[in-house]
Amino acid sequence: MTIAEPVLAPWLLLLCGVISLAFIGLALSRRPWIALLDDHALQHRWLAATVIVMLFWQLRAQAVDWLTLHLMFTALLTLIFKAPLALLSITAINIAMVLLGRIEWPLLGVNVLVTGVVPALVMGIIWRLVDRRLPDNLMVFMFVCCFFGSALATLAAGLSAVGLMALGATDAEALRQALEYARFLPLLMPSEAFITGMLMSILLVYHPGWVATFNDHRYIDTK
Repeated sequence: MTIAEPVLAPWLLLLCGVISLAFIGLALSRRPWIALLDDHALQHRWLAATVIVMLFWQLRAQAVDWLTLHLMFTALLTLIFKAPLALLSITAINIAMVLLGRIEWPLLGVNVLVTGVVPALVMGIIWRLVDRRLPDNLMVFMFVCCFFGSALATLAAGLSAVGLMALGATDAEALRQALEYARFLPLLMPSEAFITGMLMSILLVYHPGWVATFNDHRYIDTK
């Protein structure tokens, strides 16, 4: 989902921009470009994935004037490339949306926060829990990370958007619409989970080395 019109208070737009910028800075501090420079195949996969997700963002439903609904793919990008590169991809896609006139530039920070920071953070936490606490089992990784994790990341992104509206909406009607939208979040979660799980299943079967969060030695070779 993406907020397309400035229905939030200016102070909240500024705050979201600062928070998003801080997380982008944190992602850059991990120096993810080193892996890209060292692996030309990874460069191609990352750029291709970013462009493909940007194209999928064009397939969107205009729920109301200020809100558009679409698949985010943030959880999928986080699982494949890890959170720093995933956040950079989502940031680049949001910038492209601004340049294409899909969203207004004051909303860039808000949308990076909702579609990038929040779901990537949730997905990263779930992956860490699976990686450190749960058994080294392929089905555990698939269902907890790919299906449950992506669904929970989608829920967190939706609730963050609704929370921002409740915190600083400038239009009472927009706030009412946001609360109505929250009731449909359980219907949007399965679609993101299904797409993420399906694509991850294909990658884990044919190209497990492409998935940065997956250790094929732990999950496959030792079984």
